[in-house]
Amino acid sequence: MQVVLAKPRGFCAGVNRAISIVHRALERFTPPVYVLHEIVHNTHVLEELRHRGAVFVEELEEIPTGAVTVFSAHGVSRAVAERARNLGLRTIDATCPLVSKVHRRMIRLYDQGYDVLVIGHKGHPEVEGTCGQVDGPVAVVSRASEIDTLQVRDPQRVGYVTQTTLSVDDTEELLKALRRRFPQISEPERTDICYATTNRQAAVRRLADQVDLILIVGSKNSSNSNRLREVAQLRQTPAYLIDDAGEIDPRWFAGVHSVGISAGASAPEHLVTGVIDWLRRQGPVTVMEMEGEEEHISFCVPELDGEPTGLQPGR
Repeated sequence: MQVVLAKPRGFCAGVNRAISIVHRALERFTPPVYVLHEIVHNTHVLEELRHRGAVFVEELEEIPTGAVTVFSAHGVSRAVAERARNLGLRTIDATCPLVSKVHRRMIRLYDQGYDVLVIGHKGHPEVEGTCGQVDGPVAVVSRASEIDTLQVRDPQRVGYVTQTTLSVDDTEELLKALRRRFPQISEPERTDICYATTNRQAAVRRLADQVDLILIVGSKNSSNSNRLREVAQLRQTPAYLIDDAGEIDPRWFAGVHSVGISAGASAPEHLVTGVIDWLRRQGPVTVMEMEGEEEHISFCVPELDGEPTGLQPGR
């Protein structure tokens, strides 16, 4: 069996930053440290942080007054931040800087009087946080078929932002439909789909042309991991999304001579190693990494010494 590893794969800079923030909070403050929603969408990452003293909650009201509380990498609405202030929580914002950039564009468009569209998956935490950056109504668009029925105040003043973890291919089709309906639509200078999502999808697209089957390591609720599986399937290559090697079905490999492996942006590399080890237990394998984009992006992680900016009651 030949095993080909996608490059790049796994953790992105925003995920690294968010996880590091929780680790530093656990080191600096007496556990438990509370995290609103999943810090990132990966069951193994969450379990490791729980073991160290992180408590994941879905509602701010579950958190004791004065407790250290981390907002997840997906970002939160202004209403959530305000409610945290009113509850007296000491908050740390682990929102990915690329998501924060989308928030700033959202606010800028709204302040300039545009009808703002959010392209993304309804109900996803990132989309809810983005919509909640402004006080007025915001339309979430998930499919090109929804565009013809959009109601806007002025077709000449429409703008959009995009969830950072969407499929590049699917989004391009949706944008073509938006441009047809609103020829003067305000677009970002560069796509809001983040570099990590774009790079990982491009790598899987190339990988799908080289192998018989692809395994994507990532959790079922991870948007970017699901998009990687879809990218492979669009190339007519069978692909499966697995949390870890324990979810592999040996029946998938009937007649398969080459396997590609990638991992979503919130999946740690040791899970990829576990998949390779599983394959080795089935028989001889050769492992190679494909050529791909080198990623050197990193984001600053706050020190959390004392009570710094960004960690204050009501901040």
